[in-house]
Amino acid sequence: MSYADKCFIENCRDILENGFSDKDYNVRPKWEDGTPAHTVKKFAMVTRYDLSKEFPAMTLRRTAFKSAVDEILWIWQKKSNNINELGSRIWDSWADETGSIGKAYGYQLGVKHQYPEGEFDQVDRVLYDLKNNPISRRIMTNIYVHQDLHEMHLYPCAYSMTFNVTEGKLNGILNQRSQDMLVANNWNVCQYAVLLHMFAQVSGLKVGELVHVVADAHIYDRHIPLVKELITREPFPAPTFKIDTGITDFYKFTKDSVSLENYQYHEFNTKIPVAV
Repeated sequence: MSYADKCFIENCRDILENGFSDKDYNVRPKWEDGTPAHTVKKFAMVTRYDLSKEFPAMTLRRTAFKSAVDEILWIWQKKSNNINELGSRIWDSWADETGSIGKAYGYQLGVKHQYPEGEFDQVDRVLYDLKNNPISRRIMTNIYVHQDLHEMHLYPCAYSMTFNVTEGKLNGILNQRSQDMLVANNWNVCQYAVLLHMFAQVSGLKVGELVHVVADAHIYDRHIPLVKELITREPFPAPTFKIDTGITDFYKFTKDSVSLENYQYHEFNTKIPVAV
């Protein structure tokens, strides 16, 4: 059984059995037909994945691995906020006529700041410290920038990464204010697992733990039957993660630099409604 499946099943059962329903409240998200999109939720879901043991890809249904990697590189490597530079169409609902999503996500990572050692954006500062100050307790990023929220077409969901090197292993804490469990949970887990592998490799480190902290972990009302069916499935073993070990520069990675071998998964052909 994939450990990611085990975590997904346990977390979803906890939400469904012990979660809070917001059905009696006014909510911002809407379904395509204009109906309010209510949820059942749990506060402060914390899940730990030891990336040195296995890659956390869910097998209960397929996670679109290449598209997930393409998006994480769009944000962290290209530092882009324009969907015309992204392969998938997942951001179309939040883009304007030019393709921009405003001062969100990649835009914030690319803003440069002055430090005693020189000028860095957030990504380059992390890469610098991992090589030069690996024992530092200040290696982190934050894209929830309050003064720019009014210019973001969507407030960041995954907003902060904290990196920590212990015994030569790179660990990371991913903080999210909100997560749609069915649509986004394993997508984000796979993305930031890949990012940790890439950062570890170019910094001469081994990969360690990814700790995923979600403040509001929820299942939308129209997703509940789909989630209930998913968590009854028998998981497959985790796939094997492969990375091009010859790459030493983070900016040389592409979505084809990584892959999953022996990725078995259950088919899931139901169209998932998305609340916006």
